[in-house]
Amino acid sequence: MPGRINRVLLIVNPKSRRGSQVLRKATRALQDAGVSLDVIPTDAPGHGAELAAHHGAAYDAVFTLGGDGTAIEVIGALSRTGPPVGVLPGGTGNVVARTLGTPVNIGRAVTALLAGDEARIDLGRLATGQRFAIGMGVGLDATMIAFAPGRLKRRIGFAAYVIGALRAFMKLEKFDVRLTVDGELIETRASAVLIANFGTVMNNLLAFGDGIRRDDGLLNACVYSPGGARDAVRILWKMARKNFDPDPCILYRSGASFRLETIPPRLGQADGELIGDSPFEITVEPLAGRVLVPRR
Repeated sequence: MPGRINRVLLIVNPKSRRGSQVLRKATRALQDAGVSLDVIPTDAPGHGAELAAHHGAAYDAVFTLGGDGTAIEVIGALSRTGPPVGVLPGGTGNVVARTLGTPVNIGRAVTALLAGDEARIDLGRLATGQRFAIGMGVGLDATMIAFAPGRLKRRIGFAAYVIGALRAFMKLEKFDVRLTVDGELIETRASAVLIANFGTVMNNLLAFGDGIRRDDGLLNACVYSPGGARDAVRILWKMARKNFDPDPCILYRSGASFRLETIPPRLGQADGELIGDSPFEITVEPLAGRVLVPRR
């Protein structure tokens, strides 16, 4: 458990779907808890990381109110050095906040994080220097995000991702994969490849595989190769039921260093943010992330 949190810096992305709408609720909840609070808005991608790196050391905790991009920027900027980061759900998907178990209600989220625990988690790092906490991937997940444009997300929120997922599922594209894990080369065809740090997402709604831990110094490659719609439905059902029995359409590898190549190049995502086309180089930074989580 972290020490008493007396001073908080709240970094807000005013362009996120809920950030500007719930800012008043967040500030009221923090002030009602007796916290000394400073609020700084971001004005461009990457600005959250700059603010956290420049100001973070003066506070007991840094909270973010925005989307997943803002959250991982700040977590990455404060990796290893701290202070811990509390992720409030201010975006559309809120994958990071939900996966960490943070309530969607802003007031309850503030209360849970202030009274919660500090968790050390591994982080993934791309060759560009960008980090991720939950996972990165190519295929269905990135297509789903690409099919949920910003205008639609602002209008209908998380439902935009559901629409994007349905559109991606209908296409069910396959591609050639060259995946190198700690020097081992794997060549196959797939519809989705995920390099996961967390084994479950969205408040344990979906599970990627067995034995995937956020704090073991490893990342986990999950390669999904459905032969058709029936295989894809079976895989999704197993993920929802947390059924990890061997499946001919799923391959797992854990490691510390990955190179992910696809033919043709495929759009990638990391923690719900699009990151350009493959190939990707990924390494793990063991226990680099410091985050606040609700007490269990």
